[in-house]
Amino acid sequence: MHGPAMSGWLLVTLCGATGAYCLVRMRSCSGGAREAAGGEALMGLGMAAMALPTALVEQTGAAWVVYASVFALAALRGLVPARHSARHLHHLVGTLTMVYMAAAMAATSHAAPASEAARSGHPASGIPLVTAGLLAYYTVYVLRSGLRLTPVAAPAGSAAAVSLAARTELAPACRIAMALAMLAMLLAL
Repeated sequence: MHGPAMSGWLLVTLCGATGAYCLVRMRSCSGGAREAAGGEALMGLGMAAMALPTALVEQTGAAWVVYASVFALAALRGLVPARHSARHLHHLVGTLTMVYMAAAMAATSHAAPASEAARSGHPASGIPLVTAGLLAYYTVYVLRSGLRLTPVAAPAGSAAAVSLAARTELAPACRIAMALAMLAMLLAL
């Protein structure tokens, strides 16, 4: 992604940690929860890979095509469940957003930019309509989900030996963290 190396590394750390937690959470879940955790792990780790600063890895057009293909397959797989659940619909929007960003990066990596506007992938007149819509969606999602995220008090006398993967309040926090990272990546697009 474009932008300063420090913000790239922060995104890599946030998304990588979120993806790793979702992989750990997969081990303690079953059924639909396990599948959702796997999708979130794919999203987090994919976002971490896409956010690698160009100082470390110069991602070619072929890499962006691979990212777009992987997330397009994930989107196809999520079409049917998205009709039955808002969370699955959000996952579908997330995978399609990743396809959009990877396609935009592939297009800008093949172009011979003549100006800063061309290098950033945005026309000189402003941001593309799709990007603006996605920014609005993720902003509303983060604000709405953040308001619903409240700390859960442990019952009196309970041991604090609950495994990290079994802590259910961390899953919504991970979704919010990934949505915030998606906002940052869209802004850097």
